[in-house]
Amino acid sequence: MNIISWNVTNACNMYCAHCYRDAGCKAEEELSTAEAKKLLTEIARAGFKIMIFSGGEPLMRPDILELVSYASSLGLFPVFGTNGTLITREMAEKLKAAGARAMGISLDSLDAAKHDKFRSFPGGWQGAVDGMKNCAAVGLPFQIHTTVMDWNEGELEAMTDFAVEIGAKAHHFFFLVPTGRAATIEEESLRAEQYEDVLTRIMKKQQEVPIELKPTCAPQFLRIADQLGLKSRFHRGCLAGLSYCIISPRGKVQPCAYLKMELGDVRETPFDEIWAKSPVLERLRTLDYSGGCGSCCYKGVCGGCRARAACYHGGDYMAEEPWCLYHGRRGE
Repeated sequence: MNIISWNVTNACNMYCAHCYRDAGCKAEEELSTAEAKKLLTEIARAGFKIMIFSGGEPLMRPDILELVSYASSLGLFPVFGTNGTLITREMAEKLKAAGARAMGISLDSLDAAKHDKFRSFPGGWQGAVDGMKNCAAVGLPFQIHTTVMDWNEGELEAMTDFAVEIGAKAHHFFFLVPTGRAATIEEESLRAEQYEDVLTRIMKKQQEVPIELKPTCAPQFLRIADQLGLKSRFHRGCLAGLSYCIISPRGKVQPCAYLKMELGDVRETPFDEIWAKSPVLERLRTLDYSGGCGSCCYKGVCGGCRARAACYHGGDYMAEEPWCLYHGRRGE
């Protein structure tokens, strides 16, 4: 099922250390309501189904409920990536009435002080948890999103237990790609051995809990699941350009949030045309990777992180994924 993410605004009430958009203030020339509806129509026409409204903080966009309702009318499944602090009981009710299907709410630690420091927002942890409770109260499904860093990787299983207790439908783990503000905290991100260990722990934890656990920007999780003899409903790791892309507040299309290359401008070219004809997307769809990723027997299901490959190989998004312990054992 094709998934698309649109950063509906650059405005945000937080200043997170890892933000790939460097969000804060509203950007100049963000798409208008009319332009947004045209874009949503083109997204539906291109065959996408899951429509992620993200930001910045998407709930800071004044017309967000109107856009959710319009997306729903087109047959799209509106979901959110949000910090959760603006989800009051009233907002949760309005989101559900407009057609929102689920809320992805960020929570990076069970320690409120650590979460608040990471997101530069006093009270952010409590605001996120209150947002979750407000969703639960009105029957709006939600899941927890956690950015994995060296300072919180030891509490991931406990956070999953918390997700189960509070009623989340899933717990998704986001692995750092050093772009945007995250380039300044690269030393806090995981490296190959620790990365492999954390993914293995997540896959084993999946066997113990009734909710969905999914690593993001860590496509090797499918290879690890296979090696552990675990079945997964997911069939592909890196989706960039294959069944996923992202659109900026100004309407610029990228293969993913972390591949900083503009494929087109939806103000100038219909989105469905960009999706169908972009040379970069066409190349990504060949799976013709170089190095270890090219010879790996898991390249069809994993594919390596294309953004991380580009980051560490001078912009070559078809290069070998650098954070993988399977190097040297390709084709086994």
